[in-house]
Amino acid sequence: MVGDINEKVISLLKKGYLVSPDLLKNINEVSLPNTEEGSIEEMPAVLTKDVNDLLNKRPDFKLNWKDFEKARVGFEKGTDKNTYPSLLNLANYDKNKDKIEKIITEVKVPENPILTIEKNPVSSPVVLKNYIDKDQKLSVQSFIDHYRTRYYYLRDILQKRQQLDNAISIDRVCSRRKGDNVSTIGMVYSKQYSKNNHLIIEIEDISGKIKCLVMNNKGELFEDAKDLVCDEVIGINGTVGDGIIFINEIYFPEVPRGTPIKKGEIDEYAVFISDLQLGSKKFLKSSFLKFIRWINGEVGSTEQKKEALKVNYLFVTGDVVDGVGIYPGQDSDLEISSVFEQYEECAKLFSKIRKDIHIILAPGNHDAVRLAEPQPIIDKDICSSLWEMENVTLVSNPSIINVGSTKTFEGINVLMYHGFSFDYYVSYLDSIRNNGGYDKICDLMKILLRKRHIAPTHDSNLSVIDSEEDYMIIDKVPDIFVAGHVHKAKIDQYMQTTLICSSCWQSKTAYEEKLGHVPEPGRAAIVNLRTREAKFMKFLKEDG
Repeated sequence: MVGDINEKVISLLKKGYLVSPDLLKNINEVSLPNTEEGSIEEMPAVLTKDVNDLLNKRPDFKLNWKDFEKARVGFEKGTDKNTYPSLLNLANYDKNKDKIEKIITEVKVPENPILTIEKNPVSSPVVLKNYIDKDQKLSVQSFIDHYRTRYYYLRDILQKRQQLDNAISIDRVCSRRKGDNVSTIGMVYSKQYSKNNHLIIEIEDISGKIKCLVMNNKGELFEDAKDLVCDEVIGINGTVGDGIIFINEIYFPEVPRGTPIKKGEIDEYAVFISDLQLGSKKFLKSSFLKFIRWINGEVGSTEQKKEALKVNYLFVTGDVVDGVGIYPGQDSDLEISSVFEQYEECAKLFSKIRKDIHIILAPGNHDAVRLAEPQPIIDKDICSSLWEMENVTLVSNPSIINVGSTKTFEGINVLMYHGFSFDYYVSYLDSIRNNGGYDKICDLMKILLRKRHIAPTHDSNLSVIDSEEDYMIIDKVPDIFVAGHVHKAKIDQYMQTTLICSSCWQSKTAYEEKLGHVPEPGRAAIVNLRTREAKFMKFLKEDG
């Protein structure tokens, strides 16, 4: 018996796996994930009992094993007690039947007592990505490791493209003869225009730097090059010159093409709002109360009430309060001058929402957390009433939340990012600044999806450096990418991803007036998870 176990373990070791002691008793029942031969990075490095259970019960379930193992390590070390159980909950339904058990609820609407709705199976939201501060001492090497981590991750994505499968390092490019065609992958180090208005891009990798030239007569290629930003990772194909590459093509990490839009199995809705700015004199309280009455099924047409009662998830993407000391002279703009009282008022309003709606709340730059991103969860000492609400889940900014999962459907992944870096790119990118600015915010979100990074340029936001990972990388392509911050209400679609900028609940401020910024307040974005149709509903109502 011992010999059989040893033989099986040796066989697995030869295939690149380590075996956890908790799996030895069932070593002969081990299943391996369905992956293409040679793609060891797509497999779990350590086989544990949990991994084996998942592979046996859900062999076709798609899981990022790298993230799974990182979450397991965090759980075992005690630094992250939430992510690993959440991933197990998502993939292992046999142990969590209570979360998907069918609930039949009859809801009577005052204006139309005949209207009832049968609630479908509803799963709790699962937090797939949630930032937790690490206790680490930073040094110059920490910055180097951080950017190397970004480079390696995005390089691996780019190398999977057929056009870059023969990409070579920059030091090898420099040894090639003039006129040779080459491909390489690098991080943008600098960008400037020549006196003839050609674009000179300097890129670097671990082996060195090289300048690259994009001629201004290259049409679409030149336009793409103008949207390059420092610190993003790109692939290029070009011709070797005298210490320079003449670029013929630029490749971005991108969103995979041809992936169908994921649609849920249940006729249910998710609603997206942000920027309540609660505590401000400009907070549109009457409009927000009207929104609450709608989501409770109390106002609207019969069809609107039916939609409202199918809402199972409410996402709040930052700036839930106006905060205190956010900008000079804010005191005169506040109706509630204590940030603690602002969050108390927020909890009172959210408590009016029916309890079967899961509320997922992330912070923004006005909330009582540090400004540097990623921002952690709002502390319990600041907003204790929100923490105590059973239907409220507080998450970091950014974060990824899975909703709508069933036994046979893996669910919809929602990337929440408040959008503080957007201000930088609206002013920096020609394609956005010269074509509508903040009104083209969904176009900016598309560009960031193509770059697979929320804030690639170091100057675009205050950032927290982590030597082990770059949390702002868009590693999982989201089904829904939702943001706020700019007080605009926009919806668009890019490949399989629905883009939402989710309005605000504050009327125009003096600062916005000064900038000529026109907000679009009092709107809620509504997505049917079964059809993936998205729209806005307006609740703007004169306050006072």
